[in-house]
Amino acid sequence: MQFEVAHVLEKLGKKVENIGLNTWQLRTLSAIKKCRTAALGGHIDACDGCGSLTISYNSCRNRHCPKCQGNKREDWIAARSTELLPVPYFHVVFTLPDSLNSLAIHDPRLVYGLLFEAAWETLKTFGKNKGIQSGMIAVLHTWGQQLSLHPHLHCIVPGGGIAKERQWQNSRGDGKFLFPVKALSKVFRAKYCEKLKAKEPIKYEQIRQELWRKPWVVFAKKPFGSPASVVEYLGRYTHKIAISNRRIKNIDSQNVTFDYKDYRQNGIKKQMILTHQEFIRRFSLHILPKRFVKIRHYGFLSSTWKRQKLKLLQQKLQQKVINKAEKRPFLPKCLCCKTGNLHRIALFDQRGPPAWYLGGSQNHKTCKI
Repeated sequence: MQFEVAHVLEKLGKKVENIGLNTWQLRTLSAIKKCRTAALGGHIDACDGCGSLTISYNSCRNRHCPKCQGNKREDWIAARSTELLPVPYFHVVFTLPDSLNSLAIHDPRLVYGLLFEAAWETLKTFGKNKGIQSGMIAVLHTWGQQLSLHPHLHCIVPGGGIAKERQWQNSRGDGKFLFPVKALSKVFRAKYCEKLKAKEPIKYEQIRQELWRKPWVVFAKKPFGSPASVVEYLGRYTHKIAISNRRIKNIDSQNVTFDYKDYRQNGIKKQMILTHQEFIRRFSLHILPKRFVKIRHYGFLSSTWKRQKLKLLQQKLQQKVINKAEKRPFLPKCLCCKTGNLHRIALFDQRGPPAWYLGGSQNHKTCKI
């Protein structure tokens, strides 16, 4: 049996209202619980091969749902593959200290918004010191492997930028180095604290000593093997959620058991057991505020710059310009014959399939699997 976050919510029932969640979190959990069930209605599909009819229930399309991210991820990656440059790319991670966790729980929009701003201004400053305009794609993650709060940005950063006369220039001649991480960490902390002090001076003073007591973490990996590998790598991060259903190994009347990697012991796989309430409480920590943008593009990778100048830059660098492929309608394969495509022939709401499908006299072929 495949266990799901939705199954935990079913076990919890109305007790979910006693965990101390806000209305937006409760609405999100309700959508996840109803995803691909009769509560959201559905449609009837017919196979163009064997003619069998099948019922599919609608998805909730919520960005926090473990079952609704696959197609979104593929579409996003396809769009990014048309924007690659033949230059080195680096993976840079900006992490906030745990002294900000309490504030992040109470005001996530402020804490995460400042994280984006400070990270970009840090990279932009180092780029300016080299005489170049930098670029960045940043993806917000807020979780650790045990569903604890661990806000950090995964950033894809080209190893250079646009110099004078719109010419490309590497941040270092051989393209094997971006910027010194210790210096990045110091500037990142200074910029974040400056912004927090300006926005929330009282809260900043309450945690000021903790913020400056330890060095902040900025991590930069070696450049990718090729620009094409950047697209593959991005797919792991763009539409991830706090926990996938496949990590959940058991759900009983009281507890949830799930896998996690212990990176303090070289990523060894372990299991954690939490009560239903604690599991959903931790899961809800990672439900972002309404309309909060978790993937952002900056500098010469911003939407405005790309629309006007990206193709010219690709041509200067002798990169083959790839036009975005026309999106084709998704036709799932038939589970009965395995070869035919399913075509939608009827819709229905939460009241269920129409009478002609349910009626005993209907002559349509149904799958026997």
